[in-house]
Amino acid sequence: MLSAPDKVDSPDTSRSFRPAYRLRKTDEYSSVFAFRKAVKGRFFVLHYRPSGDSTARLGVVIAKKLARQAVQRNFIKRMARELFRHQRATLPCHDLILRLHSSPKPASRADLRSDMQHVLRRLPR
Repeated sequence: MLSAPDKVDSPDTSRSFRPAYRLRKTDEYSSVFAFRKAVKGRFFVLHYRPSGDSTARLGVVIAKKLARQAVQRNFIKRMARELFRHQRATLPCHDLILRLHSSPKPASRADLRSDMQHVLRRLPR
């Protein structure tokens, strides 16, 4: 018989990507874009806006024009969410939108991941 784990993650240290950590509504995206603050990397732009929430929230925008194949768009979104999940506890309480701004064709997975990490590190505290 399997027993329950002894240690359960609290909501603050949980590494899941809960609905509370996502930007979902058009108004939420619009307010971040309207704030007009961004950090630019080689492939990505990270738009941000301070929020009243107790944690960071993420939205991802990958244009078909830059990543033609759905497989590629979905992969980039998964990578972004995974990176956010692991770094959420260390990020400031901002609403964030990670947007692809140049074609990822010449880039490897490691290049994309390092650029995402780079823009998250440059985020003002």
